[in-house]
Amino acid sequence: TRDYFIDLLLKEAGWPLDQPRDREFEVRGMPNEHGNGFVDYVLWGDDGKPLGLVEAKRTRRDARFGQQQAKLYADCLERQFGQRPILFYSNGYEHWLWDATRYPPRRVQGFYKRAELELLIQRRTTRRSLAAAPISAKIVERHYQTRAIRRIAEAFERDHDRKALLVMATGAGKTRTVIALADLLMRCNWAKRVLFLADRVALVNQAVNAFKAHLPDASPVNLVTERNAEGRVFASIDEAADGQRRFGVGHFDLVVIDEAHRSVFQKYRAIFEYFDSLLVGLTATPKDEVDRNTYGLFDLEDGVPTDAYSLEEAVRDGFLVPPKAVSVPLKFQREGIKYEELSEEDKDQWDALEWGEDGAVPDRVEAEAVNKWLFNKDTVDKVL
Repeated sequence: TRDYFIDLLLKEAGWPLDQPRDREFEVRGMPNEHGNGFVDYVLWGDDGKPLGLVEAKRTRRDARFGQQQAKLYADCLERQFGQRPILFYSNGYEHWLWDATRYPPRRVQGFYKRAELELLIQRRTTRRSLAAAPISAKIVERHYQTRAIRRIAEAFERDHDRKALLVMATGAGKTRTVIALADLLMRCNWAKRVLFLADRVALVNQAVNAFKAHLPDASPVNLVTERNAEGRVFASIDEAADGQRRFGVGHFDLVVIDEAHRSVFQKYRAIFEYFDSLLVGLTATPKDEVDRNTYGLFDLEDGVPTDAYSLEEAVRDGFLVPPKAVSVPLKFQREGIKYEELSEEDKDQWDALEWGEDGAVPDRVEAEAVNKWLFNKDTVDKVL
């Protein structure tokens, strides 16, 4: 398990494992007969303190059998070095991360890089309260936008959730709302890097332009056109290179999915499952039309998003106008078809039709019959 899986994944994450103390590190104070134990892997910081540890289990065993052992090792390392490491336990296929200072254990797709672990541990003392911080009035000024940001922040801070779903009518400012949320998380040291995922290039371009306008200090990068640029906000996604992944599982602190109801189960699902980040979904689909799979993905009760602002509310509040129905009737659909008004060519076609068993040819077709006969699926496709 270690040679074929865990060593490889750790090296992909930038851990060379070239020092004797990286593997089988002896700790004292274990609750066993001899009082000592050997940690499978310790991931060290530049200051000589443990950033993380990895407890390895056989591939055929559930990785979670390593949870208690990892906790006991972490207790010993904390007593010895004055810093509690981030716990990983893995069987080579399944990997779990546990930072007991904030969240319960959760499945991840691999191991954090050194800088990512350093940031996790540093945030234990530098992360500020979201509830106490102001929301930028330069980015959002409408009441429902600030309410949505507060509700998402409350879910993250008070409830220790890691996922949120925002349902907001088209035109009500979803992108601007999430820019102000990213700004809040960055100022409070909850997020350093943000990934904005959209499933169409036009939406990526639109989002990047919005971030550049409202949060230029974040150096927004459009990965569709700027594949190797550096910044704090990225739109779209990139791939692995040179044996090390450019983006480790802990690279992004916040992933935003635009049109979450549509892209969740298509090409982007693997991406947001790969990153161990806070996750915010955006959709304009009315909350009672969002399917249960989407709610389930965000760990929410069916029909109960983190926050919702409907088209009806936006119209009532004067921020949007209602849609207007424009009727475009077709003359023959409204009035029927009269033989005497047809061209000579159409009259020839009319005469050639098999109208009925008695051979009688009608001189007109009423509107009701036109709809019944002509508006089949092929006609509808042609009209569209």
